[in-house]
Amino acid sequence: MALRHRYQNDILVPVTTRVAANGIEIAYESFGSPEGRPLLLIMGLGAQLVHWDDEFCELLAGHGHHVVRFDNRDAGLSTHFHDEGVPAMGAPSPYLLADMAADAAGLMDALGWPAAHLAGASMGGMIAQTLAIRHPERVLSLTSIMSAPGPAIALPTEAAMAVLLAAPPAEREAVIEQSLRTWAVLGSPGFERDEKQVARLAGLAYDRCHDPAGTARQYAAIVASGDRTEELGGVRVPALVLHGEQDQLIPVAGGRATAEAIPGARLVTYPGMGHDLPRPLWPEFAREIAELTSG
Repeated sequence: MALRHRYQNDILVPVTTRVAANGIEIAYESFGSPEGRPLLLIMGLGAQLVHWDDEFCELLAGHGHHVVRFDNRDAGLSTHFHDEGVPAMGAPSPYLLADMAADAAGLMDALGWPAAHLAGASMGGMIAQTLAIRHPERVLSLTSIMSAPGPAIALPTEAAMAVLLAAPPAEREAVIEQSLRTWAVLGSPGFERDEKQVARLAGLAYDRCHDPAGTARQYAAIVASGDRTEELGGVRVPALVLHGEQDQLIPVAGGRATAEAIPGARLVTYPGMGHDLPRPLWPEFAREIAELTSG
């Protein structure tokens, strides 16, 4: 069995492992007992596995899950499609969300998981939805967080669109400053923002891999993959939808549309929550997910 944690400056940290999956390499880390309920965490646009906070992953593991977080293609330490460049407006996308869902299924194969509980945030929720549609036998439950069934269902505010499309800087400190500006808009207005943590994560993500072109390719995949509303009507696994009521990037209408599309889905919305995962809500998120996966 691969080493799962190591000491760094006297602190126990997870070890990143790379495996072959769906014809590419996927980087992942795990938390909790391998005997726990398998829970695959799927992150959003341009985000990396580190954006699932260690403490939140440990909280989920404490509820009896074997937690795996991973870098999507074109993010972090997984395979990047550099040769594809930046997709031109209106040009074919180099891949679709279906390919990213197949990556997740391939990672499950490498982990020896016949099926798993899924929790996806933002674009990660879209990937999880796609996996539940296209590979239903691999999905035990579906948690869709601050996501939507399609790119045109809950449109961003002008302010959110402005920070989303802002030109990405190249230098580390400028990237951190841009991240602080971005999350000042997209973050949760009802909760105190930890700017030191935002800056730390931005620096960590930059050091792991800074690839704005990869983010552009992921965004092209979202747009090209279209609407999943009708197909979500065929999902038959237990489903949970979590969404912030002050989300400017994917407004709460996206969460409502997701819950309405999936038969029997439970919708939980949070006042003051934007397009992030506020630390004070982590125990609530973990409890809701655990209730779903243990049902």
